[in-house]
Amino acid sequence: MDVRGGSALIVGGAGGFGEATARRLVEAGAHVVIADMAEAKGTALAQELGTAAQFVKTDVLSEASVEAAVATATSRAPLRAAVVVHGGPAAGARIIGRDGKRYPFDVFRRTVDIFLNGTFNVVSIAAEAMAANQPLADNQRGVLITTSSIAGYEGQVGQSDYSAAKGGVIGLTLTAARDLAPLGIRIMCIAPGTFLTPAYGDVDPAVTQAKWGPLVPNPKRMGDPDEYARLAVHIVENDFLNGTTIRIDGAQRHNLK
Repeated sequence: MDVRGGSALIVGGAGGFGEATARRLVEAGAHVVIADMAEAKGTALAQELGTAAQFVKTDVLSEASVEAAVATATSRAPLRAAVVVHGGPAAGARIIGRDGKRYPFDVFRRTVDIFLNGTFNVVSIAAEAMAANQPLADNQRGVLITTSSIAGYEGQVGQSDYSAAKGGVIGLTLTAARDLAPLGIRIMCIAPGTFLTPAYGDVDPAVTQAKWGPLVPNPKRMGDPDEYARLAVHIVENDFLNGTTIRIDGAQRHNLK
């Protein structure tokens, strides 16, 4: 699909993956809407990218909020691509800790809400808008890209909530592709491994690389968010990619301890 002159919505657009994807989609000629809760970062990025970008404060758990972001995108041009790449908190705890206590059910529910339910909220609202588009070549009206994680396949200790949520995002992909196929809307999922994004928290990138890079078989480093972004743009442009999840992880598999 050629996104030149169309609009693209990036939910989580102020984060590491989102920012890189926004830059790439602007280069590809799309009108980009950066949707995020991080108002200062999102606004600064939109200003840097110029008239091709706009920031909209967006809560993935609010239908009205996501609808407003989609409406902003469609007001600029037909919505041709939507990338769901928002972050959020997770338990970071064993189901039963060393003290013999479970972590609260509300924590598990919050994580699933943010990562799985929030993803579905964006997918359904964006797809509804895409369904009204005039079709391009091969009857294509739009493409959705969701973001899981290698934890969606094999989570580490303390990732029960996050792994369950991200596994749900993977599970949604093929069914959604089949649901949306008659409308000419594709959906793909990306499952990143260890990437140098703010989610890893260390202030010094060199320290972060030294800590996490050796876990990646080849290349022996953390991923660059631009590598995610380049894959996302390729998915947008390649109409035969549909209904599956692509791991981008340097062959990394979690070593459970």
